[in-house]
Amino acid sequence: MTTHQDLFGQIYSVHDAAGVDEVGRGPLAGPVVAAAVILDPDRPIEGLKDSKELEPEERETLAKLVRERALAWALGRADVDEIDRINILRATLVAMRRAVSALRVTPSVAYIDGNIAPALSMPAITVIGGDGKVPSISAASVIAKVARDAEMIELAERYPEYGFDKHKGYATPAHMAALDEHGPSPLHRKSFAPVTRAASGQMELLP
Repeated sequence: MTTHQDLFGQIYSVHDAAGVDEVGRGPLAGPVVAAAVILDPDRPIEGLKDSKELEPEERETLAKLVRERALAWALGRADVDEIDRINILRATLVAMRRAVSALRVTPSVAYIDGNIAPALSMPAITVIGGDGKVPSISAASVIAKVARDAEMIELAERYPEYGFDKHKGYATPAHMAALDEHGPSPLHRKSFAPVTRAASGQMELLP
């Protein structure tokens, strides 16, 4: 049995709890990707923590271990068109719900990183800073980050002028300069203010 403690000091001891986290709320381009993970207490994974605190090589190693040892794991996503249509917060919750729904094992409870939970068929407990506190959320943050980074690296081959392989769509100075020079691509979130500004004066999106 694994034991987790939420911010209110309540103890939950369940063997089939899912940790849920997302990657990609902040970037100007690309999807938002969520993951849900049910860890196996008999196959512990050392070194799990917030994916932002790990080097890329560490994330890759841990992601492989999570995929091999977890009782269940799954990814969910919301693409750029969906983000622009319903806004990034709602799209994030949709991606989380899709990740949980895709698990081959139905969890009895879901620990959600942050302070807002998606509508799920099981109880959902939000944990602020959960990716650094709850191992299953840490595991979810790792595999979501690895999956999204790999996708952005692949997409960089289609749109090399933006450098997606380097900044993964975040608003770095290099990305902003490329956006100003080339205008937005179909991967950019048109509802985000920097992209809207870059699009002004552009007759159409790049093909």
